[in-house]
Amino acid sequence: MSFSNTAVVGAGTMGNGIAHVLALNGYTVTLIDVNEEALEQGTDTIASNLQRQVNKERITAAEREATLDRIRTHTDLAQAVSDVELVIEAVSETTDVKGPIFETLDEAAPDDAILASNTSSISITWLAAQTSRPDQVIGMHFFNPVPIMKLVEVVRGLDTSDATFDAVERLALDLDKTPVEVNDAPGFVSNRVLMPMINEAVFCLMEGVASEEDIDTVMTLGMNHPMGPLTLADFIGLDVCLGIMEVLHRELGDDKYRPCPLLRKMVTAGHLGRKSGQGFYSYDG
Repeated sequence: MSFSNTAVVGAGTMGNGIAHVLALNGYTVTLIDVNEEALEQGTDTIASNLQRQVNKERITAAEREATLDRIRTHTDLAQAVSDVELVIEAVSETTDVKGPIFETLDEAAPDDAILASNTSSISITWLAAQTSRPDQVIGMHFFNPVPIMKLVEVVRGLDTSDATFDAVERLALDLDKTPVEVNDAPGFVSNRVLMPMINEAVFCLMEGVASEEDIDTVMTLGMNHPMGPLTLADFIGLDVCLGIMEVLHRELGDDKYRPCPLLRKMVTAGHLGRKSGQGFYSYDG
């Protein structure tokens, strides 16, 4: 299967990044969001990031303009997906939001369209069960920032067909990404390993084992990580980290995945990291 016409649901950080790489690699893409302002911000971000690539001589100015010409926007989900071959959902990481979207996609998208999710922790099998085409539902978990990060976890639900997997794997390769096959499980591989590490770093901070800076220094200099776990948590968003830990704790039933009380407290206070200006560190501007 080839994808001449694609759509991305959600114009936030991940959604506009996915639309960016699709359009840059020659795919026509409709960026969908119920919020017109979010669409404007999303397309502005794409334009700005493409200009950064021009400035670094990774693409030409003509390629930038051609990429922008391949991107359309829409606020009506059902209308926007009526003629697509592939939809990638990239909305808030909750079943309450994603479930109804997949029901609508199933009703509105062509019968042979593949429905993918960029979810980082929610069951692909559960999302597929919201549709009448579970064999055509798959996870396509990109990493932030999407135009730069190479990895894509391609996640098989229980009923995902080989044809669906093969088509999405080929797409990931065509986007110059490295696809890794993962079976549906809480947190997949990336967050099953990463989030408990971040959570344990928060426990170290809460218990006074070391300061934020020293915890991060141990992991960057001692373990050769590119950034420390608390810095990374701020970058990801503490609310996102908490949400994933809650999924791991609930679905796997093991207290080793219990979210740190300090992480809960910070999210309750609105200290979400870079996006709120305050997390484990402060971010002015």
